Amino acid sequence: ADSAHHSYLTQYTRNPHVNLESCDINGCGCSLRSREEAGKMATTFTGNIYTSDKSGSDETGDGTESKPLKTILQAMTLAGQEPFPTIHVDAKSAENRYEPVAQAQLKKVKKIWQRQCRKATEQDHKEELDNERRKQNLDDAKNIIFEQDSSLPSPVIIKVRAAIQNRDVRVMVKGWVHRLRRQGKNLMFTVLRDGTGYIQCVFNDILCHSYDALLLSTESCIAVYGVIKSLPKGKSAPGDHELVVDYWEMIGCSPAGGADNVMNTESHIDIQLDNRHMMIRGETVSKILRVRSAVTQCFRAHYFDRGYVEMTPPTLVQTMCEGGSTLFKLDYFSQQAYLTQSSQLYLETALPAVGDVFCVAQSYRAEQSRTRRHLAEYSHIEAECPFITYEDLLNRIEDLICDVVDRILKSSDAHLIYDLNPNFKAPSKPFKRMDYADAVQYLRDHNITKDDGSFYEFGEDIPEAPERKMTDQLNEPILLCRFPAGIKAFYMAKCPENRELTESVDVLMPNVGEIVGGSMRTYNYDELMEAYKIEGIDSTPYYWYTDQRKYGTCPHGGYGLGLERFLTWLLDRPHIRDVCFYPRFIERCTP
Repeated sequence: ADSAHHSYLTQYTRNPHVNLESCDINGCGCSLRSREEAGKMATTFTGNIYTSDKSGSDETGDGTESKPLKTILQAMTLAGQEPFPTIHVDAKSAENRYEPVAQAQLKKVKKIWQRQCRKATEQDHKEELDNERRKQNLDDAKNIIFEQDSSLPSPVIIKVRAAIQNRDVRVMVKGWVHRLRRQGKNLMFTVLRDGTGYIQCVFNDILCHSYDALLLSTESCIAVYGVIKSLPKGKSAPGDHELVVDYWEMIGCSPAGGADNVMNTESHIDIQLDNRHMMIRGETVSKILRVRSAVTQCFRAHYFDRGYVEMTPPTLVQTMCEGGSTLFKLDYFSQQAYLTQSSQLYLETALPAVGDVFCVAQSYRAEQSRTRRHLAEYSHIEAECPFITYEDLLNRIEDLICDVVDRILKSSDAHLIYDLNPNFKAPSKPFKRMDYADAVQYLRDHNITKDDGSFYEFGEDIPEAPERKMTDQLNEPILLCRFPAGIKAFYMAKCPENRELTESVDVLMPNVGEIVGGSMRTYNYDELMEAYKIEGIDSTPYYWYTDQRKYGTCPHGGYGLGLERFLTWLLDRPHIRDVCFYPRFIERCTP
């Protein structure tokens, strides 16, 4: 009976749509129904009510013989008021299924029911008084009006990032309330966020009493005026200072509870992704987005410093680059078209025009994979270079990664890297170089097998899991080279010393796996036409690509780097979606 009291409590939950977490009887951890559900059940019974500890259910039962309840307390809840109808329980004899509850047991449960009735009535009364008091306070607050002190100097309009340079100066800052703490009636602290940083603001006296002040909640947008003061020793706040407010304005209010009403970091991942527009306001995600911007800038700086020209290739195409199984198809004015898998083929056409080229563009793969490193849309950093050798290509990729890391660690955003990944260590050249054949042998030597226990054989594609296991064991960047032609794209050049292999490379990083794929490109016209034929590709739509081999061909090579995978490695994130603005993967195209 003691563990049964929870059914009654459901009539008195404050929120009709929220399940209570637990009951208040010591040792009882039962979950409680919502008031909405209980309300449907709590109708007055005039006949018999049946309960069964063996087969009944307080969640799905309705008190009939065929669908009994589990507890006597739930039966009293269904009855709604005294006198109760006859309540039946499991019969002690095998001859009958039910028998009326014993008076002693009924009396014991009735005391619990009455106690909870009184408790609920008192709570309802208290809530009613609180609501009336709050309404009165809000009505009174509407009459409280404060204005700027005209004797104070005009404020300097600043961003939070300029707070240190403007200490002891009257300023005006606009932003969103990131945190809010009220201390009594006359003191209020907020941490304001404007996208460039965080600053603590202190509100005193009448500034805490207005209607807007009472409604103020996290994520409200406000403008604050006041003087930035250094904090005394022993106190802490962002920037080691605080803005002492002398006037403020509400720009845009937020519902009570702010973003926490929608979701938080403990919410299910689908809830977080559905509300990504709110998640990005959090400190961790906003840091990641800032690092993403800075890293992208570092990539561009690397290329410009080395004389590359940036291109803006199309994303609507009529040719495939990486195989038809991962193409997003669409109707383009009654013609078949695709979202690009890679801008490589277009970049190659720019080589005779401007030399070394690169792009930062979106690429799309209709990936059916559900792994922590796959996306359907991603930012693709690609480069193509004429007149280079395979060794040059490997060196350039190595130089790219090391130089970009060096640039970001020397930038003003370096602290964000260590905030997010305190143990980050920059890679050093040269990277470990390993042929595909050696990788297959490594898997065999270290007993890294397929799901069926068999070993990977030469000529088979090495999937993500064993590739990552090998990379994590070696725990250093790897240039995995010379893949068999049969598992690589049609445009990759063959190794002159072994025509069964390609001058190809994947860059593997610990905890992530592949972040770069590249190769020398087939530049002989006849070899390219033969590659089309072997792959069953109609060369007609590729005429513009094939022409590069007819009009002054030359040795050239290039690569593509996935920005999101690079960031996943750099920031040591558990999943690639964490470094996306709005991630797109299988079954996720919202918001």
